[in-house]
Amino acid sequence: MTMRIYVPRDAAAVACGADELAAALKVAAIARKLDIEIIRNGSRGMAWLDPLVELVTPEGRIGYGPAEPEDADSLIAAFAGDGAHKLRVGKPEDLPFLKRQTRLTFARVGIVDPRDIDDYKAHGGLKGLEKAIAIGPAAIVDEVTKSGLRGRGGAGFPTGIKWKTVADTAGPQKYIVCNADEGDSGTFADRMLMEGDPFCLIEGMAIAGVATGATKGYVYIRSEYPHAIAAMNAAIDKARRANVLGKGILGSAHDFDMETRTGAGAYVCGEETSLLESLEGKRGTVRAKPPLPAHKGLFGKPTVINNVLSLATVPIILAEGAEHYRDFGMGRSRGTMPIQLAGNLNYGGLFETAFGITLGELVDDIGGGCFTGRPVRAVQVGGPLGAYFPRELFDTPFDYEAFAAKDGLIGHGGIVVFDDTVDMRRQARFAMEFCAIESCGKCTPCRIGAVRGKETIEKIIAGKDVTRNIAVVEDLCQTMKFGSLCALGGFTPYPVLSAIRHFPEDFHGTPQRIAAE
Repeated sequence: MTMRIYVPRDAAAVACGADELAAALKVAAIARKLDIEIIRNGSRGMAWLDPLVELVTPEGRIGYGPAEPEDADSLIAAFAGDGAHKLRVGKPEDLPFLKRQTRLTFARVGIVDPRDIDDYKAHGGLKGLEKAIAIGPAAIVDEVTKSGLRGRGGAGFPTGIKWKTVADTAGPQKYIVCNADEGDSGTFADRMLMEGDPFCLIEGMAIAGVATGATKGYVYIRSEYPHAIAAMNAAIDKARRANVLGKGILGSAHDFDMETRTGAGAYVCGEETSLLESLEGKRGTVRAKPPLPAHKGLFGKPTVINNVLSLATVPIILAEGAEHYRDFGMGRSRGTMPIQLAGNLNYGGLFETAFGITLGELVDDIGGGCFTGRPVRAVQVGGPLGAYFPRELFDTPFDYEAFAAKDGLIGHGGIVVFDDTVDMRRQARFAMEFCAIESCGKCTPCRIGAVRGKETIEKIIAGKDVTRNIAVVEDLCQTMKFGSLCALGGFTPYPVLSAIRHFPEDFHGTPQRIAAE
């Protein structure tokens, strides 16, 4: 009987030796004259266990990890015997990190073979698209609107309103553009989804096409994601062969096709109008609005621009109904959010859960605190433009409005944790430096303000006229916040002002420096 083994092809697992491990398992099996099949799946999202090898047994899949190529021979021996091994962790879904999750968007990631569309269908794939075709454009938009789905890229704009605007705008050609330019520090959900369940994104984009009358889609992927690009291209090709893309998708009267486009590494191209400029072959600079992309977007045509997670969530909404999705969450934040735990944590990875879990639960309980063993001092939520929250704010629910009320933002759902050795002055300086480097240069508050901000914070670090220079930075932040064309300059004040507000001791005195023991 053939032994079936899952080894992740996820980029993080590959960086930890998954490719070499898969090759070593084949060699070890041949040496023992065992017939094996290795399936390259996506990651389960538990970074500390990658590469996580899974053996298919009559009781279900059993995980072993983190495995290295050197473990291959002993693993094959264990698989052929009673399964006992020092790396055995049991059924992955029984591990607390996975058991506590509510996986809707990531339901199939780590489960299916991302290159096999039949496996995708066997796990509920295409049910959303089939229903969308059956109910028609207006009903699709209504379902997405009633679900409460908001943009998962950071802005939190209601997806249904955006789709209705494009659907109601006349035009001979419309486009669906997926923003996969995931550039925030500590974020990796888009990459994991594209590498682990690319057909889900394809299905979501096809549904968007049917809903709005768009017949062409583009996935704009950052160049630093070669594995995601390869996975998407392979899946698009197979989707065409299965009539999920192309003329008359799934035998309907709707046409929709799509392709990938590779970005050139500019962070500002994560902003939707800069992304459109780049897609058109121009330099990635921000466009003034209006007109909105929904009216005049790609090549001047009505365009839906959504993040990977937004589009990949649509299939479950159509398949299960708007009410099913809306029942999760709190307030105006409905459904689930794939939260990415990173930085100084014992248990980093992807944790999808309903809105409403507190920041403290995520950091202390789910993440297990700092791997250095030191106390958590600061947590940045929302990428390099997100605010730094101290422990006093750990009771904040993970919710768009709750974070906004405390001068923060959840952004793309990235959480980066720092222990008590962090110097918050230097973190504030980094925010300004990041903005200065990544600015497209179109507007003065961002282009000049970030440079002056970096220089002024350096004076504070040097102890020069600290009180006066803090006042200058605060005034400069107000100018950037309200005068910048886009969120790059407009949100840079969040990390800077939060560092000054919540960690004043680092700015007005000498921060406690703790030597590593």
